[in-house]
Amino acid sequence: MADYNTIRAGQTAGVRTTAQVDAGLRAHMNKVYGTMSVGMLITALAAWAISGLAVTPEGTLSGLGQAIYASPLKWVIMFAPLAMVFGFGAVVNRLSASAAQLYFYGFATLMGLSLSSIFLVFTGISIVQTFLITAIAFAGLSLWGYTTKKDISGWGSFLIMGVIGLIVASIVNIFLQSPAIMFAVSIIGVLIFAALTAYDTQRIKTDYIQHAQAMDSEWLAKSAIMGALNLYLDFINLFMFLLQFLGNRE
Repeated sequence: MADYNTIRAGQTAGVRTTAQVDAGLRAHMNKVYGTMSVGMLITALAAWAISGLAVTPEGTLSGLGQAIYASPLKWVIMFAPLAMVFGFGAVVNRLSASAAQLYFYGFATLMGLSLSSIFLVFTGISIVQTFLITAIAFAGLSLWGYTTKKDISGWGSFLIMGVIGLIVASIVNIFLQSPAIMFAVSIIGVLIFAALTAYDTQRIKTDYIQHAQAMDSEWLAKSAIMGALNLYLDFINLFMFLLQFLGNRE
């Protein structure tokens, strides 16, 4: 049932009944999780396919692997997904819902290319194990964010500042290569993206309830894609930071 305790005073779902809001909310959340899941599948397949093509049967880098991992192109691949995330926020209002969905899937493909190197660094078994652990943790955190009666909207500004700090520290450590900084960043990263999973889930739910009266189909479709993008990023980052602890290196 819709939790109106998460909505600020004075806001209402209008004349729509609670049952109608609840049914619409369930459909909206299913769309969010469905879109996110497709994006995750695209990323996994792209990463696996590229990593397979980048290594020869002898275990050395192929021509494609040399182009990706042993040239300046690796920096483009590393930072392109970040540019696309910021670009999405700038252009989403000018895109149709279908175009926004294609943009998201294109981003997921590029993210797979960016993450393909994990198959060269970590064993396949440890990647699968970490993925399953991340999926269980993500499901629990997202469920808590959806069902809790506590308003956690105040976490937003602190979590965003934390993410910016993580990005800066990670970029600096690319050049410093400090194990201590990497360890600290990984711990803080797990905590921040665990909290963001719950925060983003509640925000998606609250945004829907706040706009339930208008029932603008175009807004609902774009909102579901933006929600899927946010949860997708939470999952990917949580997975990557956990992999630093749980992954067995080749």
